[in-house]
Amino acid sequence: MNYEQVLEYMNERDMTMSRYERIDWDLFVRKMKVSLDVPFIHITGSNGKGSTAKYISEIYMAAGYKVGVFSKPYLKKPNEMISINGELIKDEDFARVFSKKEREYAKFDLSSFEIQTYIAFEYFNEQKPDIAIIECGMGGETDSTNLADGRPVLSIITTVSLEHTAFLGRSRSEIARNKAGIVKYRCPVLMGYTDDQIYDVVREIAEKRESLFYKVDDFHNAKLEDNYVFDYHPYSELKLSNRATYQLRNASLAIEAVRLLNDKFPVTEEHIRAGLQSELLPCRLERHGNVIIDGAHNPEAVNEMMNSIVNLSGEKPIHVVFASLRDKNIAVELPRIARDVADITLTTFENKRARDEMDYFLYAGDHTYNEDYKEAIKNLMSEHPNDIILITGSLAFAAVAREFVIEELGL
Repeated sequence: MNYEQVLEYMNERDMTMSRYERIDWDLFVRKMKVSLDVPFIHITGSNGKGSTAKYISEIYMAAGYKVGVFSKPYLKKPNEMISINGELIKDEDFARVFSKKEREYAKFDLSSFEIQTYIAFEYFNEQKPDIAIIECGMGGETDSTNLADGRPVLSIITTVSLEHTAFLGRSRSEIARNKAGIVKYRCPVLMGYTDDQIYDVVREIAEKRESLFYKVDDFHNAKLEDNYVFDYHPYSELKLSNRATYQLRNASLAIEAVRLLNDKFPVTEEHIRAGLQSELLPCRLERHGNVIIDGAHNPEAVNEMMNSIVNLSGEKPIHVVFASLRDKNIAVELPRIARDVADITLTTFENKRARDEMDYFLYAGDHTYNEDYKEAIKNLMSEHPNDIILITGSLAFAAVAREFVIEELGL
C-alpha cells in the first residue's frame, strides 16, 4: 500500500472506545516477535503524559542524545505520533514499515493504535535512538505499548483520576492498579503528584515486583512572569515556555525522571534548563491573540485548565466554545468551567464520537448551542474583541478548532 492507502486502512481499523482487550494483540506480538530493542521510558497516567514526555525528550536532545518519541494522539496525521529528535517519521517510512506485516493486521484483528504501536517499535529498532519515550494510549496493564517482555529503564505514572471507567476500573484505586501494570520486575517506577491512597496502591505493586518506587518532589516559589518560573531542588529560577500552572507538575516530573536516570543518561543543569524552555505541544493553553485553545478532556484536566486561565486572564471575562466526546464526564466539567466564565457556547464537530445537540439536552437551559463551531468562535470574537475566548472540551475538538483559528482566521 502507498501512504494514502495506509491512512485509509487505519481509519477503517479505528476501534477507539469500542474494543479494549489484548487477546489478538498479544497473539500478534508472540507470533511476529514484536519487541522494543532500545532503552525506553514508559509513561502512563490520566493527564500530563504528552507534556511530560515532551519535557524529557527535549532535555535529552539538549544533552545530545538521539531520542525517539511515541506519543498519542495526533492532530492531523499519525506520523505526529512517531518522531526521532523531533523529526516525524516520513510518509514513505510509515508506509514501508506498515507493509512489513500488512497481511497479519486483519488476521489478528488489530486496531489502528495497535498497528501504530507496531510501526513505532519497529521504526525505533531500525533507527536505534539512544533512548525512546513511549506513551501509553489508555490505561497500562492492557495497553498495546505494554509488552510482556518489555523492560523500561523507568516507568512513570503521571496522575490517576476517574476516566474510562468502563475499561480501566470504577474507582481511582482500580484505575491505579491498571496503570501500574506497566511496572515491570526490578524496573524502577516514578509517581507524579497524587494522594497517599494512590501512592500506596502503586507502591504495593512495585514492592511485589521488587521495583524501586520513587515520588516526584514538590516544586517551590512558582511565580508567573512572562511565563512560569519555579524552583525544583536543587535548581532555582527554572523557566518554562508556558503559562499553564499544570505544566509546573509535568516539568517537575520530567526533572525527577532525568535525575533518576543520570547514571545511565547523564545530563547537566544547562540541559535541563534548555529542555524546559522548549516549545510545548499544541493545544496546551495555546494562545493566539485573545483566543486560548486547551484540549482538557477529563474533570482533573478541566480543573487545572481553569485554574490557569483564571490566573492569566486578569479581570477580562472569559467566553467558552465547548465541544466534547460522548464518553467524557461533562456533568462535572461544565459546572466547573461555568464557575469562572461569563458564558459557554456548546457545539459539535465532525467526529463519530462527538456530542451533538441532543447529547446536551440537560444543559439547554444553562448554555446556548450552535451547530457550527466556526460560527460560534467568530461570533464571540466579534462580540467580545477584548475578552478571552477559550476553546476546549476535548483534544480532538481543540485540534480541529486550532486549524480553523490559524489557517482561516489567520491568528
